[in-house]
Amino acid sequence: MSSSILLSSLEPGKAPSPWVAHYPDHVPATLDYPHEPIWWLLDKTSHDFPDRIACHYYQQQMTYGQLYDAARRTASALVRRGVQPGMRVGLLLPNTPEYLIAAYGIWMAGGVVVSISPLMCAAEAAGLVEATQCHTVIGLDVLAPLVLNERFDSRRLIVVSLQDRLPHWQRFIYAFIRLKRIGWRAELSGLGSTPLQQEIDRGDPNFVPVRREGESPAYILPTGGTTGAPKAVVLSHANLMANAWQLFYWAEQRIGRETILAVIPFFHSYGLSSCVTAGVAGAATMVLFHRFKPDAVLRLIQHHRPSCFTAVPTMLAGLSERLAQRRYDVSSLEYCISGGAALDLAVGEQFARYTGGKVVQGYGLSEASPVTHTGPLDGTARTGTIGLPLPDTEAVIVDADTGTRVLPPGEVGELVIRGPQVMHGYWNNEEETRRVIRHGWLFTGDLAMCDADGFFTIVDRKKDIIITSGFKVYPADVELVLRRYPGVRDVAVVGVPNPPRGEQVKAVLSLERGAKFNRHAFDRFTADNLSRHKRPRTVQIVDGDLPRSFLGKVLRRELRGPCNGRTHPDHQSSKTDIGMKLSGSEAVLPSALTETSDNAS
Repeated sequence: MSSSILLSSLEPGKAPSPWVAHYPDHVPATLDYPHEPIWWLLDKTSHDFPDRIACHYYQQQMTYGQLYDAARRTASALVRRGVQPGMRVGLLLPNTPEYLIAAYGIWMAGGVVVSISPLMCAAEAAGLVEATQCHTVIGLDVLAPLVLNERFDSRRLIVVSLQDRLPHWQRFIYAFIRLKRIGWRAELSGLGSTPLQQEIDRGDPNFVPVRREGESPAYILPTGGTTGAPKAVVLSHANLMANAWQLFYWAEQRIGRETILAVIPFFHSYGLSSCVTAGVAGAATMVLFHRFKPDAVLRLIQHHRPSCFTAVPTMLAGLSERLAQRRYDVSSLEYCISGGAALDLAVGEQFARYTGGKVVQGYGLSEASPVTHTGPLDGTARTGTIGLPLPDTEAVIVDADTGTRVLPPGEVGELVIRGPQVMHGYWNNEEETRRVIRHGWLFTGDLAMCDADGFFTIVDRKKDIIITSGFKVYPADVELVLRRYPGVRDVAVVGVPNPPRGEQVKAVLSLERGAKFNRHAFDRFTADNLSRHKRPRTVQIVDGDLPRSFLGKVLRRELRGPCNGRTHPDHQSSKTDIGMKLSGSEAVLPSALTETSDNAS
């Protein structure tokens, strides 16, 4: 394609799409999407496959008929509590059956799901609840302190507990952590907040779900921002339905025959789309687990025999490391889609050797529900690429300087996307919406190239985003917080390589004259103010000013290298576990849930 073509001149559906010729035989170029609210997927599947197991979690299992009944009862309970169409309801849960029940229940009530990450600190979680004006929050009991404050009391909280499903020895630890987190507060013992199961038991089994479809908001997902102000992606019913349908067709429409290993967090758009919506669309059985622990996950694979695994590269590397040390039967895995960060070729090949299945790389972003590209599952995927755009997804490469000229195959520029899964905007943020969506195209901020056959390759990132274990970290967001730390004169945050995590956060600090730096105090400060994945793992102290360009912009590329002797060993964090643990006031899952015994399956 000639670079003289302007992006603005490409009418919808008119952009060249050479990739269609390389689609697997079972994948059509365009799809007929159901014009239904997203809860319709569960309605249809429960009608067609009422007795099929929808999910396994520890010793608990739930059929699609039971899931639909629980979701409908939850919807009636929310309406009884005052939730009206369009109102926001927060969801603060890990991967449990209650997440599925609550999400579909909120949608059936006409509400909008607000995804609250268990990795958030209290300031972030409470800020999101307030910014989106959540009417109610459904959350894990031990995470309740994240949202409870003078503006949001326990009467607006519906709680879930994991205690009765844990192995016996973990129940005592869970009870202790619950006591430590919330004490003997009567309002969390039933006098204020209400257990979700109680709401389900009291719900109306004949409740008629509310129809909100098309461009009506269905899901709000917070994402970082380069200006220090957090943004929240708003995805409509049509967006979620489109991506679920696209993924369902990409995986051969094996309806009622798939078992998905569902470890990728549901509170992330990747887990939401690949499991919560696409999984239900395909009547798949989901093997749920709330946190990635290699041995526990391998036991789940061995016991439940999943055919599909959606993962991030860190997971594949961790599983391969354990498989090299101990034998597990993982032969049931037919294919794995890796996303969230670039997949190292060696990691993908090693995991494929252990499982005998196909490993392909995909690509997406929250603003696109999130999946836009993935490798073909028929054996034609090309190593090192993110694969082909999904049906009805247009993707072109434009010049990185102006974003106006379409570049020919083989040239590197910014990847822009248009399709039914692309959001209409950010929550109450028209300025940022206009910045990333221009002429109907979503500007990803990623530098990429496309070959003549339509296979795309990510080359670099235009933005200074750090991707650590699949989570995006915006340096400006972290810098804004670190500038508040006593004694800090200037700060820059960069990503540095850290296989297999991908990258880790490094903070470079310039201190005020005479200021002393205490790493332990610094870590306590970041734990109280930053999500776990945003916290600096390495801290470098520099003398004088940070390197800057003539325009005053910090030269981050000069800070990504070795610490060149200016960092004291004590400034290197010894923490390596990126999972959800209890650490002081950290807003994460209790450690009792992270060290899993053989009872995980």
